[in-house]
Amino acid sequence: MSKRALLEVIALDAEDAVAARNGGADRLELVTDMAADGLTPPRETFAKIRAAVDIPLRVMLRLADGFAAGEPGGADALVEVARGLRAEGADEFVLGFLDADGTPDLVTVERLIAELDGCRWTFHRAIDRASDRDALRKQLADLPGLDTYLTAGSAAGVDDGLPTLLTEAESGARGEPGYGARLMVGGGLRLDHLEVLLAAGVDAFHIGGAARPGGWAGSVSPGAVRDWREALDA
Repeated sequence: MSKRALLEVIALDAEDAVAARNGGADRLELVTDMAADGLTPPRETFAKIRAAVDIPLRVMLRLADGFAAGEPGGADALVEVARGLRAEGADEFVLGFLDADGTPDLVTVERLIAELDGCRWTFHRAIDRASDRDALRKQLADLPGLDTYLTAGSAAGVDDGLPTLLTEAESGARGEPGYGARLMVGGGLRLDHLEVLLAAGVDAFHIGGAARPGGWAGSVSPGAVRDWREALDA
């Protein structure tokens, strides 16, 4: 029997979280402000969602649009936010920062994971903006807690990134250095992408807008999430 594929859904509030859970989501990514591609939600939002559902929650650590630690407050502010979320009970996270040359901002990343103290975390789509994806993976390979890369294979989305995703899935299957973390595909992902990705061994998928037939102004639809769950389980 094959392993069940993981389905992660973006949730903005407790209503989204309940709808995603009811549709068959395995895990939620918690964010706010999708106009900026997802920023850290308030502690109060995390607490409400944690009280509403019992599935795993990964909380975004990102305070400004883009992939630099930057303003407001830079790495110091990110550490404070992480500390507050940990105090609220958060134990899984999403983060990823690049320097101006497209290499990983190891100073910021290492400060944050020290604060997370062993929590599991995803390096998000900053990898799709990296100057050298393979080098980034090798630089991050031994960081504690890193268990997932969220990627479309390209900054432009899965349509453009599919060849890269298939190559990276193959590298992971071969056990190449830097490819031990789980490959989770998201960013312009459609149901018609699933067949080739599943055949390549990809077993984790991330959706946001695809779970919201009315767009980001609306809420997550349990039915839309269920369509994905059923496609993955077929």
